[in-house]
Amino acid sequence: MNQPTPAIVAQSAVRRLPRIALLLLCAAYLLPGLLGRGPWKSADITSFGYMAELARNTEGIARWFDPLLLGLRPETPALIPYWIGAWAIKIAPSWLHPDLAVRIVFALLLWGTFTATWYAVYYLARTSRAQPVAFAFGGEARPTDYARAIADGGLLALIACLGLAQLGHETTPALAQLYFASHLFYGVAALPYRRLGPVIALMVGTIGMTLSGGPTVGLALAVGSALFMAYERRTAKAEANTATDESPGYSKDALATMIAAALVAAALATGLGLLQWKIQLPGQHPSSTSVLGDVRSQAKLLVWFTWPVWPLALWTLWRWRRLLTARHVALPLWFALVPLAATWTTDYSDRSLLLALPALATLAAFALPTFRRSVAALIDWFNVLFFSGLAVLGWIYWVAMQTGVPPKPAASVARLVPGFVPEFSTIPFLLALAASIAWCWLVRWRTGRHRAALWKTLVLPAGGTALCWMLLMTLWLPSIDYARSYVPQVRAVAERVGQPSCIAELALSRAHIAALKHHGRFNLQPLLLGTNCPWLLVSPDTIERLHLIIPLEKWHFSGTLRRPSSATDDLLLYQKIAP
Repeated sequence: MNQPTPAIVAQSAVRRLPRIALLLLCAAYLLPGLLGRGPWKSADITSFGYMAELARNTEGIARWFDPLLLGLRPETPALIPYWIGAWAIKIAPSWLHPDLAVRIVFALLLWGTFTATWYAVYYLARTSRAQPVAFAFGGEARPTDYARAIADGGLLALIACLGLAQLGHETTPALAQLYFASHLFYGVAALPYRRLGPVIALMVGTIGMTLSGGPTVGLALAVGSALFMAYERRTAKAEANTATDESPGYSKDALATMIAAALVAAALATGLGLLQWKIQLPGQHPSSTSVLGDVRSQAKLLVWFTWPVWPLALWTLWRWRRLLTARHVALPLWFALVPLAATWTTDYSDRSLLLALPALATLAAFALPTFRRSVAALIDWFNVLFFSGLAVLGWIYWVAMQTGVPPKPAASVARLVPGFVPEFSTIPFLLALAASIAWCWLVRWRTGRHRAALWKTLVLPAGGTALCWMLLMTLWLPSIDYARSYVPQVRAVAERVGQPSCIAELALSRAHIAALKHHGRFNLQPLLLGTNCPWLLVSPDTIERLHLIIPLEKWHFSGTLRRPSSATDDLLLYQKIAP
C-alpha cells in the first residue's frame, strides 16, 4: 500500500497562472542579450568559430563530421550544435549578422527547454502518488489543475536558477545538451500518457545528447531511465489496487522504445568515436592545489549555480522521503544525480551542472504543496529584499558610470573596464525602467493578492532573476560586451598590422583564432606549417621556448596586445625583418 502523500492542496490553491504573464516572463528572460553584442569569450566565440568554418566549408560532407578551426578539433566532441549554427548562418538573409542568426536559433533551443520541462513536470505531477491528500468532504485539488500548477512552479524554478542566465544565452554545445536532456526527461515522464510525442522526444533527446558532446551522460540517463521503467513494471501488479486512471504505468512497448533509443545512441557514439572518457577526480586537475580545495570550489559552484532550487529540492527529498521510489521523485533525482556526478568527475564543471537544472527545478516544484504559509512568506521577503537590493545597486553603479557620482562606484567600474567610454542610450534605458516598474508591480501583487496560489512562492525568484538579467542586458550591456568581447584586442591588432595578406600564428587558443577570423577578417596561417606572412601572433605560453621554435633574429618584437579587462589574454606581435 502506498505511503500517504505530504501534499495538502485545496482546489482554490491551484488557480491557473495566466498564460500571457508566463509567456511575457519567458520572453523577458530570452530576448535580452540577443541584440547589441557579439560573441563573448571564450566558449561562445570558439563555438561560433567552428560554426562559421562549417558554413564556409568547401571540402564536402566529410568535413561536417570532423569540424576544424585552423586544424584544431573542438575541445567538446560535438556535432549537432555546430551543424545548427552553420545552417543558421547559411539560411540567414544577407542583412542579418551571422552571430545574431546563431543566437536566435539557440534562443529557440532555450525556449524548447522551457517547454519540455513544463510538460515533464506536468505529467509527473499527474501520477497518483504525486497527488495531494483527498479531503474527507471533498474540495481537494483536481488532478489536472494540480499538475498544471506544479508545472508552472517548475518552469518558474528553472527561470530562477542563477546558473542558467549566462550559459543559457550563449551559443555553445552546453545549451544544445540542455535542450536534448530536457527532451529526454520529458519523454520518460510523458511516455505512460502519450505515445508519438514522447517517443520522438526520447529518440531526439538520446541521440542529440550523443551528438552534442555528452554521449556518456546521455547514455547514463537513458540506461537509468530504462532500469526504472523495468522496476516500475515489475512492481505494477503489487500496486494494482492503488493505481488510477491518472497514473498509468510503463507498457512493454514503452520499455522497448527506451532500450532501442539507448542502443541507437550507443552505436552512434561508438561508430563516430565520440565516447571519450575524461575522468578528473578532485585534486587531479593540472591547476588544482589540493583535493580539499577542489571540493570546496565545487561546493561553492553547486551552491550559487543552482540557487534557489537546491534548498527546495532538498526539502522535497525530505518531505517525500517515504515515496523516493515514486516516479515524480525518482526520475528527477536520477536526472539530477548524473550531471552532478559528471560535474565532480570531469573538467566541464558548470557546463555539466547546467544539465541538472530542469530536474532540480522539478524537485523544487514538488516542495510547493508541502510549505507552510510562514515558510512561504519568509521566502517571499528574502527574495524581495535580495533582488530589490541588486536592482538598486545596478542603477546606482550605472548612474555612477554615466555621471561619475557617487565617485567610489564610478572608480570601481573604471577599474573593472579600463578604457571603456560610456554612452547614454534611450531605448535600453526605457526597457530597464519598464522592467524595474514591472518588478515593483509584481512585488505589490504578490504581497497583496492571490496568496493561495500554489506557484506563488516561485514568482518572485523567477521575476527577480529576469529583472536582473534585463538590467544587465540593457543598462550594462555595452560595458559587459566591452569586457567579455575580443573586439578591443582585435582592433588593436588591426591598428598595428592593417590588413596584410596573411598573419602567422603560433599556439593561439581556439577563442583567439575564432575572434581574429570573425572580428578582424584576418587570414591566419599556422607558422609550423610553413608560411611567408609578414606578421606573427604568438601566445605568451610559448615565450620560454620561442627561440627553439623560430629564429628570433628574423623577427622583430612589435609589442604586447592585451584585452583591456583581462591580463591573461595577451597576444605577442612580431614583424618579419626584411632581408
